[in-house]
Amino acid sequence: MLDILYLDDYLAIVHKPAGWLVHRTPLDKGETRFVLQTLRDQIGQHVWPVHRLDKGTSGVLVFALTAEVARTLGQAFETGEGLHKTYRAIVRGWPLPEGWIDHPLKRMPDDMRSEREEIQPAQTRYQTLRRGELPIAQGQFPSLRWAEVQLQPLTGRRHQLRRHMKHIAHPIMGDATHGKGPLNRAVAAHMGVPRLWLHALRLDMRHPVSGQALTVDAPCGPEWGLWSA
Repeated sequence: MLDILYLDDYLAIVHKPAGWLVHRTPLDKGETRFVLQTLRDQIGQHVWPVHRLDKGTSGVLVFALTAEVARTLGQAFETGEGLHKTYRAIVRGWPLPEGWIDHPLKRMPDDMRSEREEIQPAQTRYQTLRRGELPIAQGQFPSLRWAEVQLQPLTGRRHQLRRHMKHIAHPIMGDATHGKGPLNRAVAAHMGVPRLWLHALRLDMRHPVSGQALTVDAPCGPEWGLWSA
């Protein structure tokens, strides 16, 4: 059963568990847990995903209950217009107290369309909330520096937060694509939790039909308490 955070005649917003795919994909044929199919069965009607969260990411995930609402929200999530998304992440190293990342991103190979631009503008704002160290040796250093950061993407590009944090040399812990495998495995063994440490914490948006302000929160899971400064 999924934790449904908001439900009306037009929207279903759920708390996506880490490790679940949004929907079936030939790229991960062995997976058996899908948010779309589970939600459809849980509420007894067809649903349309309007944005994506990576398999390893947890938190706020929005589905439309009509095709028209799906089209409207899909455009809004890609451009970021009228939306305010807040994420939490654990990253390698100690970033600056706050910063702004303005770094264009190339479309992912499975997201190419001949009529769409290949390079897309992408902006992310970040704030460092706290810093700490783990007793994991890194080269000549006896410990691993980490930080919990708050991330606010201003655009909705594929893997934007993961790619942007790698761009500033502070990759998200547990990121198998944009981080370092040996480090991720060492952290997972130390923490006892093998996951991507990225969580969609809050979504502020206008309801696509009523226009009313809507805020949906998904608190971080208890495993985040394992990180202590």
